[in-house]
Amino acid sequence: LDGWTARATAELAATGQRPRRSPRDGDQLTSQETRVALLVARGLSNRDIAAALFVSPRTVEHHVSSVLRKRGMRSRTELAGAFGDGGGSRA
Repeated sequence: LDGWTARATAELAATGQRPRRSPRDGDQLTSQETRVALLVARGLSNRDIAAALFVSPRTVEHHVSSVLRKRGMRSRTELAGAFGDGGGSRA
């Protein structure tokens, strides 16, 4: 780590926070994750998304968690804001 990165990481650790991961090339969304994210952006519940995609609500929950992790987001609201304008292809 360079000096600034190390200092910022130490400062965050002192506050009890962790740095957010930035998306990497290997962190591209799968097609199913993108579908789920777009449906979350439309305001559907996990149960409604599961019914629309013919999967279980638990599978939807897994995909939502994966999208949040890969994109460095913390909430469905943040996800909806990013994907609400059709921004599913953003890195």
